[in-house]
Amino acid sequence: MWRLVLPVCLLISLGLTSTLRSAAPAAHDRPAPVRVQPRLELRDPGRYATAPAAHGWVAAASAARQRYGVAIVRVGLMPKDTSQEYEITFWNSIKDSQYPSDYEAYLKAYPNGRFAPLAQARLTRLRAEASKPPAASAAPATSTLHPASTPAAAAPAPAPAPAPQAKTPPPPAAPSPTPPAAQTKAAPASAPPAAATAAATAAAAAIAAKASPAISKPGPHDIQDCPSCPVLIAVTPGNFTMGIDTDDASERPAHHVTISHSYALAKYAVTVAQWNACVAAGACPRLSNENNVSPNAPVRDLSWDDAQQYVKWLSKVSGKPYRLPTEAEWEYATRAGTEARYWWGNDMRKGTANCKDCGPPWHVEAPDDVGSFPANAFGFYDMAGGVWEWVSDCWHNSYKNAPNDGHSWDEPNCQTRVIRGGSWRDGAGYMLAATRFKYDSSVRYEANGFRVARDMK
Repeated sequence: MWRLVLPVCLLISLGLTSTLRSAAPAAHDRPAPVRVQPRLELRDPGRYATAPAAHGWVAAASAARQRYGVAIVRVGLMPKDTSQEYEITFWNSIKDSQYPSDYEAYLKAYPNGRFAPLAQARLTRLRAEASKPPAASAAPATSTLHPASTPAAAAPAPAPAPAPQAKTPPPPAAPSPTPPAAQTKAAPASAPPAAATAAATAAAAAIAAKASPAISKPGPHDIQDCPSCPVLIAVTPGNFTMGIDTDDASERPAHHVTISHSYALAKYAVTVAQWNACVAAGACPRLSNENNVSPNAPVRDLSWDDAQQYVKWLSKVSGKPYRLPTEAEWEYATRAGTEARYWWGNDMRKGTANCKDCGPPWHVEAPDDVGSFPANAFGFYDMAGGVWEWVSDCWHNSYKNAPNDGHSWDEPNCQTRVIRGGSWRDGAGYMLAATRFKYDSSVRYEANGFRVARDMK
């Protein structure tokens, strides 16, 4: 029997092999796999194809099609809100960093992550370099290097700030477990007596007075409620179209919003000098020297919780109801009566925003001082670029069911908040008026800051 079966099996095998070879395309006819360039986040490819990684997403999922019985797998886009996406996002934002704290932050968030060995190796190298004593021919103290890249003894201290504490490592954009108390809402150990409070308030006013006159002194239509308070601009109620339907899904649907209440918004992002006034009063945590050097630069490396401490203190010293702006109030002020992609029009214009693709002045080490770029039609500076700005709203993946009256869209026990505007580290594709992103409310990141708002009653 086997003598009959064997020839039949051989014939079937040869026939199948021949069929597969004839059906399969030649090597030069087969489509090559598509390589996807890492991008800042998962957004419309036409909009973000050239954006660098910072708060970014990376493409990574797959789609398959059948051709001649052979599955051709192409690299596509990773599904949103996955742990893999967040990890790759965070790694791409720090992979070229020269600061040990960035790799410490990655290892803290992803101790067993795919890039953990590389992060540990770079961290070891950077720590070793930092521990080396400066050579006799080292650069003098007047070197223009970023403070974090020079020996500690040669690092310049911020003009108005008290002795700085160590930087809190910035965790990733993904929601993370509540950090230790040292990273969140650092309050004074005990309430100071009345005399000490008065002295601290006077010191706070003196620190704020060292800021640039253009920042600290209000114009004829500006508002300043106290010597250490940021300058505000009153915003006239109105309506606008919030979001955009042609870009990222989180910005959809574009919807009509009517803001019927009067409010005022800070002309500039809160500066280092203004934050240090709160520190001097014992109401805000002292931040790192590394990221907060210039007194007139936007304060950064702040969590949403930190910003809440500041507005609470500001409300106390001014007697006015300070708060973070709502997301709708922020976008309304950014657009300044326009419906274009950017607040200045539909095309990128060099020199209008503080970002890496937006033209001079721009420096890789840190954002420029507030007010270094033109104001929009409402008189607000740096609504695009500089630092990402916290707003009050809880993060939602889209605008479906969003309020249409400009009020904050909150949720019970919300841990993920909205940031707007892009930063100096991001590309021009992030300067759009509709751009939004999310971050854990209790963590600090070196590109995140804020500006304040208050009700006009």
